[in-house]
Order: sequence, then structure tokens, then C-alpha cells
Amino acid sequence: MHCNQLNGRHALITGAGGGIGQAIAMALAGHGASLTLLGRDSAKLETVLQQLPGSGHGLALADISDYEAVKQAFHAAANARGDIDILINNAGAARSAPLGRTDPAMWQQMLDTNLTGTYNGIHAVLPAMQTQGWGRIVNIASTAGLTGYAYVAAYCAAKHGVIGLTRALALELARSGITVNAVCPGYTDTPLLQEAIANIVAKTGRSSAEAETSLAASNPQGRLIRPEEVANTVLWLCLPGAEAINGQSIAVAGGEVM
Repeated sequence: MHCNQLNGRHALITGAGGGIGQAIAMALAGHGASLTLLGRDSAKLETVLQQLPGSGHGLALADISDYEAVKQAFHAAANARGDIDILINNAGAARSAPLGRTDPAMWQQMLDTNLTGTYNGIHAVLPAMQTQGWGRIVNIASTAGLTGYAYVAAYCAAKHGVIGLTRALALELARSGITVNAVCPGYTDTPLLQEAIANIVAKTGRSSAEAETSLAASNPQGRLIRPEEVANTVLWLCLPGAEAINGQSIAVAGGEVM
């Protein structure tokens, strides 16, 4: 059921070209928000844009790890659709390797995309949110920000950083009308996960089904998370009634992390 509880709110979603970002876009647009979809692939963004309910949405191209590019893209979005009221920091990347084979370039890439990219987005929207006395910042972290996983030390370190940033900023802004929270999905059925499954197949010789089953086994419910389940959590944090939810890291993972 669609409603208009976010009517008049401008939401910007990074990494909006598919997977969790697309599901979040559909959920927020379905509740009346006007959206800016940000990413690096204009064709993917345009495909999502065409599926959104409502009107007045737009897209922006930027590498989330590039501070100046993000600043310019966010400024253009605000000029087109008004100040950004809701920021969903969804863009991310995951690469796996034992730490001994995690070279400085891979380490830096994981930090730049997952952690610095989150900072860049927040830094761009914060002045306007503080001026208007209202804002919702939701950082899509991961269960990897709440626990450890072997062979993804750089990714875990970056996502733990996102959780720390979320908690610190939530306290800093607690009296400002702005809430800051993190949503932490477990293994979610997205194109990014399919890449991970293909990597497991290539390295181990297991079938795709066996690789998927091994990942789903980490969830006590024995399944992969659906992108829509993550989107529903994000939506709730942005809707009226969630004002007291601040500084939280909410696992959407079937009980994997408690």
C-alpha cells in the first residue's frame, strides 16, 4: 500500500542502480518522496528511474569516493529538487582476500568506497539539514560492521568504521532534529552477492547452488535476505514515528547477529 507520508521530502540514495539501492528507491518513492538516484552507471540508474512511482525524480553521476564530485552532484540535486532531507548511504564494494594478500591498493579501495564515501555524502548534506532542523541519515553498513568474517578484513574494517561514524554523529546531532542510523544486512540476494558466489565457484570448484547454500547457512533462518526486507527497515527509519531511533545499528539478518 502506497501513502504520502514522505510527501515533500527529497531523498538521495547512493549506489541506487540496483540491488538494495533499487529496493530502497522503490520504497521511499512509494511513500511520496522525490528521489535523486546517484551512482556511476547512467544506464542502470535510468532503468531504476523509469520504474519509480510518482514523478519529479532524477539521477546524478558521481564516484562516491571523490569528495568534490559528490559535493557538486549533491549541490545540483538540491538545486533541482530542493534541499536533501533524507540521505541513504548505500554505495559500497566488497572484495575478499586473506590479509597477507590484501595489498595497500585493495585496502584503500575498501576504505575509500565504504567509509570515506559515507563521510563524503554526510558532509555534503549536513549544513542544509542543520539549517532546517530535520534530517534522516541512514548508512547501509553490513553484519560485517558488527562482527568479523575471515578473508574480508578490509571490508570489515571499513564497515566497522561506518558503525563508529554512525554512533558518534548520532550523539553529535541528537538535539538537532536529525537522526543517524545504520542498517546492517546479512547476505542479501543482490548482483553483488552473485559476484561473490561466482568467486567462490571459481576458487573452490563448488557449484553455484552449493556456494549460495554455504552463505545462506550463516543466517539462522537458512536463507538469503531479500533487498525489500532491507528497504522496509530503511523506510521505517525515515517515516514519522521513528524519531527516537538514533545511533542504532539494526541487523537485518535473520538472527545471525544479536
